Amino acid sequence: MSNIVSPSFEKNLPDLGTFSLRPLDIDEDIAVIADWVKRDYACYWGMQDHTEQQVRDFYKNLIENRPDSVFIGIYQEQPVFLLECYWAQKDQISQYYDALPDDMGMHILVAPSDKKIRQFTWGIFQTIIAFIFSNSAVNRIVVEPNIRNEKIHRLNLRAGFVYHKTVQLPHKTAGLAFCTREQHQIALQSAELPETLNHSDAFVRHLYPAIWQKVNRLHLKKAISEFAHECLLSPELLTETTDQDGYQQYHLENHEHSVDYHFRARRLALDHWLIDADSLRKMQAGDWVKLDFILFIIEFKKQLGISDTVMPTYLEELTSTLHSSAFKYHRSGIKVEELVNADFQAIEAEMMEGHPIFVANNGRIGFDAEDFQNFSPESASDIRLIWLAAHKSKAHFACIEQLTYQQLLEQELGKEEVTQFNNKLILMGLNPEEYLLMPFHPWQWQNKLPSVFAHDLANRNLVYLGKGSDIYQAQQSIRTLFNRSNPQRFYVKAALSILNMGFMRGLSPYYMATTPGINEWLFDLVEKDVVLQRCGFRLLREVASIGFRSSYYEQAINGDTPYKKMMAALWRENPLQLIDKDQNVMSMAALLHHDQQGNAFLPALISASGLSTDEWVRRYLGCYLLPLLHCLYAYDLMFMPHGENIIMVLEKHIPQYIFMKDLAEEILVMNPDADLPEKASRVKVNMPEEMKSLTILSDVFDGVFRYLSAILDEQGGYPQEDFWKAVADCILDYQLEHPELREKFIQYELLTPEIKRCCLNRLQIANNRQMLDLSDPSKSLKFSENLINPIAEFVKTAHIK
Repeated sequence: MSNIVSPSFEKNLPDLGTFSLRPLDIDEDIAVIADWVKRDYACYWGMQDHTEQQVRDFYKNLIENRPDSVFIGIYQEQPVFLLECYWAQKDQISQYYDALPDDMGMHILVAPSDKKIRQFTWGIFQTIIAFIFSNSAVNRIVVEPNIRNEKIHRLNLRAGFVYHKTVQLPHKTAGLAFCTREQHQIALQSAELPETLNHSDAFVRHLYPAIWQKVNRLHLKKAISEFAHECLLSPELLTETTDQDGYQQYHLENHEHSVDYHFRARRLALDHWLIDADSLRKMQAGDWVKLDFILFIIEFKKQLGISDTVMPTYLEELTSTLHSSAFKYHRSGIKVEELVNADFQAIEAEMMEGHPIFVANNGRIGFDAEDFQNFSPESASDIRLIWLAAHKSKAHFACIEQLTYQQLLEQELGKEEVTQFNNKLILMGLNPEEYLLMPFHPWQWQNKLPSVFAHDLANRNLVYLGKGSDIYQAQQSIRTLFNRSNPQRFYVKAALSILNMGFMRGLSPYYMATTPGINEWLFDLVEKDVVLQRCGFRLLREVASIGFRSSYYEQAINGDTPYKKMMAALWRENPLQLIDKDQNVMSMAALLHHDQQGNAFLPALISASGLSTDEWVRRYLGCYLLPLLHCLYAYDLMFMPHGENIIMVLEKHIPQYIFMKDLAEEILVMNPDADLPEKASRVKVNMPEEMKSLTILSDVFDGVFRYLSAILDEQGGYPQEDFWKAVADCILDYQLEHPELREKFIQYELLTPEIKRCCLNRLQIANNRQMLDLSDPSKSLKFSENLINPIAEFVKTAHIK
């Protein structure tokens, strides 16, 4: 066997394209390889201290002794991995097991990447194994990775490797694993089986002690911080002494359970508790014991006001949130320095936290282990929509004036797929002209429709057509899906009857009927407003919607019920359709993101922009806060402006403008006498005057800026006082520029010394199945003692009153 493998090889993979291999060329490749091996991520390669000449000498000697044993992997004409192959019987590894003549070993080093491509490393791994097994003399591959290299262990297990034992090599402690041709084929076939047949340990692989303890500590930190912020818990100061980082020592005691939690913290503006997670310790009956987040909730059940009725579901939501967090910390995370250059969907799937306020923010009651793997945003799995035909006697389609039903279908499905679905109806003796094609989330189809709507399926009011061909990815809002097969196509938002963060995530077919009309009115308002155009404010319109009405539930129940919200979907504009080629987009929720090492994304983004933090923050406020102010003052218009509802547009990491989404369901015009067209009249509400300014003071200040200012103060070297001064300047400058709105400035007082403390966790704890009446949210809100307005001190010299 003179040659280890063929000197050249190609493999084409769906969704990725072609990978190829060629022998290493010392003169052409060594500078690139020398750069790779010095990187932090290549620590297990063992050459970080090598000079380029030393790397050259090593590989020159290796190739001379083992011809055709070192290869470069190519993707899109660029080198993307290094592969070393060796016959195990001729290598030192044979001293640690009985090597067979057909055993081949391999070492792999993947190139650093500025842009994350989904399943890219797995594509490389498949290519390499196919490459090695292309040599008929090879029947088994042996690997001996460092036992600490968790990323390669996951790839090995996925490819079919079976770990045999741990061996102590001269330079590392290694896990010895083997994979035969048959084992690899079985592994590939298992990956292609329907998820319902896959009962492997993949569902629980992320649940092991070190990660579980880490996420318990992080969520305990958040719980104490948010519950203290809402005045549910009252940690006591142990000493007035402040350490060099500005922290003080606190404790939180519960005499009933003989527990005492100790930690150091800083209290920032808006009574934000910035807690050092590493400092958290628990004493019970005089002994230091392990932290347990769920047990903490049980211990403080009375103080938190959790009823026996709410407690079981709340605990399930909390445990599900921990489970999700463990999954995120187990996967191969992207460091924030790299994430700033990642694409839209890579950033979307990388988010670690979820909603910053809610302690139970990833409950997803209704998902099982397979559903989590298949449909959660963090899994970023492939999702294909289920399509049904809905009879027009019970279904309704609406769209903006510039669109028709047929145009939408041809754009989103393509003529060929529309024809295929229509032909299925014809073969069943049904007339396609009597039906509307309607997309459904696959979970909704599997769990709700065949049983709850069995009568409609039996009577052909609903007809199953099959899966669509496009691949979608779940967004952070979980029921909104992004088209990865055709990224220029619309988002699809579909009803999903799971309980998450205080609401069943359905969609009302009745609301869907008026959704495009509301979007048309709002779009026209924004387009004609000079101020909004000047700051670039844009909307992601919900351009079309479809709903199916349940006659049984309509007759049986007069009021609202989740059963009336199981059958609806909408299509929303995609920001990639609307931005310039030099621009990129990301969820504004990314500004609150921390990577697995605890490093914040926002300072890394600002650093990459080249601007000072103050200049970046002021540009950001001009894109985000300024249009919200104008909509409030000029039109009594409020949005739901949390991070997940905002898509930021950036050039060279600098904010340019924002897109606002989730419009028809969540906007309100807080003036019942507003002159709105009939199609938009549903958004008018009569709200108490003292509640109206909360769209800024609570939703923006407390719900977004409280966290941004803390991140920049802690990790960005930008004191919180500077941040709040920039906020004050943004508001005061706007008011100076618009004296014609003086009466509105008085009506919506943002410069008041105190602001209401809105308590969202109290809402969820009180009723975790229906927190708010979205048609009149103000009547459901819960408050505690007022907060000091952090911009008030900067207004003392202002001349506006």
